[in-house]
Amino acid sequence: MSKAKGMRKGLAGYGDAGFSLFLRKAFIKAMGYSDDALDRPIIGITNTYSGFNACHRNVPDMIEAIKRGVMLAGGLPVDFPVISMHEAFTNPTSMYVRNLMAMDAEEMIRAQPMDAVVLIGGCDKTVPALLMGAASADVPAIMTVTGPMITGSHKGERLGACTDCRRLWGQHRAGEIDEAEIEEISGKLAPGAGTCMVMGTASTMALVTEAMGMMLPGGASIPAVHADRMRHAEATGARAVEIAAENLRPSAIMNKASMRNAMRVLQAVGGSTNGVVHLAAIAGRLGFDFDLEDLDQLGAETPVLVDLKPSGQHYMEDLFRAGGLTTVLREIQDLLDQDCMTITGRTLRDNIEAQPPTWKQDAVRPISDPIHQGGGIRLLRGNLAPNGAIIKQAAATKSLLKHKGRAVVFTSLADMADRLDSPDLDVAADDVLVLQNAGPKGAPGMPEAGYIPIPKKLAAQGVKDMVRLSDARMSGTAFGAIVLHISPEAAAGGPLALVRDGDEIELDVEAGRLSLHVTDEELERRKAEWSPPSHVKAERGYAKLYYDEVLQAEDGCDFNFLRAKPRSLHD
Repeated sequence: MSKAKGMRKGLAGYGDAGFSLFLRKAFIKAMGYSDDALDRPIIGITNTYSGFNACHRNVPDMIEAIKRGVMLAGGLPVDFPVISMHEAFTNPTSMYVRNLMAMDAEEMIRAQPMDAVVLIGGCDKTVPALLMGAASADVPAIMTVTGPMITGSHKGERLGACTDCRRLWGQHRAGEIDEAEIEEISGKLAPGAGTCMVMGTASTMALVTEAMGMMLPGGASIPAVHADRMRHAEATGARAVEIAAENLRPSAIMNKASMRNAMRVLQAVGGSTNGVVHLAAIAGRLGFDFDLEDLDQLGAETPVLVDLKPSGQHYMEDLFRAGGLTTVLREIQDLLDQDCMTITGRTLRDNIEAQPPTWKQDAVRPISDPIHQGGGIRLLRGNLAPNGAIIKQAAATKSLLKHKGRAVVFTSLADMADRLDSPDLDVAADDVLVLQNAGPKGAPGMPEAGYIPIPKKLAAQGVKDMVRLSDARMSGTAFGAIVLHISPEAAAGGPLALVRDGDEIELDVEAGRLSLHVTDEELERRKAEWSPPSHVKAERGYAKLYYDEVLQAEDGCDFNFLRAKPRSLHD
């Protein structure tokens, strides 16, 4: 690996290194830099701002704070654009372009001269995309995030995106909230810059990133509008100069041990099921497989401690006031690998000990009095999910965690949209709603469609939850007895594709089982009649790359060729 630094790093290939450096300096001087500035360590900063992305509204201010920190530490900060994506503004889903953003980040970090890079994440897929790219490039890197929004208010009730979005939309669908009021509410759910202020995917990924050691302590929970967010950004910039000098690379921080810490924190905070997919993708970039069985075991050992929606009652600003992730880490400290190296250059143990003492608060429960015993996320297997499925049991109706019911099948997102609210739909409250072809290839992009709405005629009767299962994902802000990430997906010919209306399905979360009560002979007959959706035969562009290379949920839906050790798909 080249030891060149600063402006001499990664010169353009003109066949004459001296000329390459001369030309580079000539053009960068057009930006107004002096020779003194250009002789300093260069710190890249990913600019993830976009006019479509309210979660990243504060990125320009953060960049200025990061630049200040870099310059105070003697470095030269240079920001550069990478893809910006917002969950609500990316068609068909932000997950579809997450890998594209990871490729963008990796290649721009490799292509441009930087001794270290500051990664600015926020809206949920940006954090894993940047970590995936940084893991593959393995240039010294440090993450910070835009931070959660503050809460809003409607008629005196405290509100937050997007758990309350889903709850109130459900009431609107049931006829309890009219058109005028739901429109008024839409202006109060997201009252400022930043990410969803509940334990959604953005909050989850920020917390597990800090737990893995890729973020300075305390950064995950600082609200986007707080001055502390800018101070943390400044400190991140200063630390970036130091990790450049130390050559502290992501591969020295993100490894099997720190991934295990992240998995344990994912369970303890009642984190988003999306965190499972993203951690699996990061693991693949690092050269090892994400262990679903280990996640399940850690869940059995690790209670949910954070009292945040959708598993509890509070919001991220309450976790910030409670001391942030440090308060959680102290409760589960004996369960963590505290010798893991972190971006501070110190161990996780050292970081925890360096934080102020914990104070009285009510957002993080003591381990002796958890929100939920037995982990937030549970692994399921069975003949309907040979490669696994998951359920966020901490956010489900307890009475539905052991359930048998008749399948009501929707063959696609379009089919669900067409028939779900029909008065003629043959459905009852104890049925199991099944959505097919909503996985990595099926939708495509494995959208957050797993939160299948309660059929309107049942919602009007007061039904709040049903067993619902799919090969899709679900927002971390959502709640319910919802089975997700069924693998192999329907579009790849998995057993989910063979479910028919009226089949009996059994869910037993305690036993970790998801079963389709149909004979093997009948399933073989159905399999012989099955054919994949026509749209997976893309002929050009990113779509072709996506369908040719995307893997299943257990591998994080990453592209096979981007893994450190690509899978043989013909074994």
